[in-house]
Amino acid sequence: MSLLLSIFTDDILPILLVAFVGFLLARYLRVDVKTLSRVTLYALTPCLAFNVLVTSNIGVAELGRMALFAVCTVLGIGLIARLIMLPLRLDRATASACLIVVMFANGGNYGLPLTLFAFGQEAMAHATIYFVVSVMLTYTVGIFLASSGHQSLRGALLSVLKMPVVYAVVLALVVVITKTTLPLPVLRPIQLLSNAAIPVMILVLGMQLERAAIPARPLLVGMATALRLIVAMVLGLVLAPILGLTGAARQAGVVQAAMPTAVVTTILALEFQIDPSLVTGVVFLSTLLSPFTLTLLIAFLQR
Repeated sequence: MSLLLSIFTDDILPILLVAFVGFLLARYLRVDVKTLSRVTLYALTPCLAFNVLVTSNIGVAELGRMALFAVCTVLGIGLIARLIMLPLRLDRATASACLIVVMFANGGNYGLPLTLFAFGQEAMAHATIYFVVSVMLTYTVGIFLASSGHQSLRGALLSVLKMPVVYAVVLALVVVITKTTLPLPVLRPIQLLSNAAIPVMILVLGMQLERAAIPARPLLVGMATALRLIVAMVLGLVLAPILGLTGAARQAGVVQAAMPTAVVTTILALEFQIDPSLVTGVVFLSTLLSPFTLTLLIAFLQR
């Protein structure tokens, strides 16, 4: 019991306290969450993805295994969720909302600091690879799913191409492959914005939680939350040894796969109007319950 309490207070509580600051800002100062969400979406997250990728020192083989693990866990839980939703006959927008909240975990503003606190710098390096891949999937597959809730196929694809994080990742790969050294006047502004991304995203999480209300379909919210916190965790534990993840890589990958629903799903729901109430409800409930599931998972992985 003392181990579980230590994991919670040292690794999880600091992140929740920052989110609580965002909650207070929204509740008492009426800070505009949509504007801050757009700042995160169009400015901070691209710089974070670029900086994380160009500063990673993980080998090519390890990078490939973690990238494959990230793709398999995200798409795998999405396939499971889609199969479960088939008998429910959900409308297009609601189905899109359910898929994005189940597929995309909070691996950045929650998962990265948690991995660092719980397992150290080596695991953090592996977690950054998972995060970068999940960012690419979120801002391609995720935006396609979100925008297709109301748009045509062509409109959804155009929405993907409007996201600067896609180009940030491509540019980062070019820099890494060509071993280009960026001049300080270019690198330092990117690093400054990158450093701002995680705390601002946690604040956005708290601000979004302040807007949470009892959803119209609580059973659907509960189902999506269970898929996100429990089924995705089991999927990560099963896939890690199959794909050759051991040690710090396994710890980082499984924790990333088991995180609650990503804050960015609320941003996408607001941007494309795909049942924001449902999405916010899953973000709220999965975040609320995640300290319990993650504390147990971390204790298991630290054995």
